[in-house]
Amino acid sequence: MYAPVPAPAPVVPVSYLALGDSYTIGEGAPAADRWPVQLAGLAQQTGLGVQPPDIIARTGWTTAELQEAVQGSGNHRTDYGLVSLLIGVNNQYRGQTQALYRIEFRALLATAVQFAGGRPGRVVVLSIPDWGQTPFAKGRDQNQIGLEIDQFNAVARDECRQASIAFVDITFLTRSAAGDASQFVNDGLHYAGPQMRLWAQQALPVVQGLLK
Repeated sequence: MYAPVPAPAPVVPVSYLALGDSYTIGEGAPAADRWPVQLAGLAQQTGLGVQPPDIIARTGWTTAELQEAVQGSGNHRTDYGLVSLLIGVNNQYRGQTQALYRIEFRALLATAVQFAGGRPGRVVVLSIPDWGQTPFAKGRDQNQIGLEIDQFNAVARDECRQASIAFVDITFLTRSAAGDASQFVNDGLHYAGPQMRLWAQQALPVVQGLLK
């Protein structure tokens, strides 16, 4: 006689909140192409029950504006199984200081952890894309933009390290998109679905580790 085959373990639903700016809402791209939506889909394909994300994000937001929007959102949940954060490009674009970014980013990390029920191990941060390598930036000082993006990312990485929060570098992927029009939407500044899929793929193994 054969032993009965055990039933597969049920997939545990994982609620997901994505915080950010235009890169999180995928400005100019279909909603299905947004990187958090693609990340949830990829995670589901690996057997993780990551649900389609709730999103608090808007084009143009800085760290302070995102924090203000979170506070005014009416979302007081503390039971998200996964929270992602990608923020900072508008701080750099507006010429704000890295010192101010550090203070406000640190506060956003605390907010993200609160949404995740006090669990920093359920929060993941993605680095800031280098918009200096987009068609929109043609004629600007692209090297200076890239340098400043690196500096802001160094602040974010350091704050994540201190808070024991996962940090995923996607900046190199955005730089590799330079010169490939298929990687951008019509405005030449924001990214198309294929590029954002690369971000999701880069974040996936980290998320898998967090959700073990």
